[in-house]
Amino acid sequence: MKYFCLIVAAMLLLCLAAMPYGYYMLLRFVAMICFGLLAYQYYEREQPVLMVTFGALALLFQPFFKIALGRTIWNIVDVVVAILLFGIVIIKEK
Repeated sequence: MKYFCLIVAAMLLLCLAAMPYGYYMLLRFVAMICFGLLAYQYYEREQPVLMVTFGALALLFQPFFKIALGRTIWNIVDVVVAILLFGIVIIKEK
């Protein structure tokens, strides 16, 4: 799961560059799966704050109903979520 989180974080940071629309759709699908798995993982560990956080992120990044936030806000969200994922990976290693 660690490498999956790192891949998603790198994909989120790549969104800062101008990418084709298909890339964003792929990212949304991959991110939804990653965040859904993390939410379930934290549900099993009985950590409700992280479970709700990743559940909300799974809903935000889901590819079925587009949430229009504007490019600037999406860039901010992408960077914040990438930092969160990097932080989770670093904390898990300690």
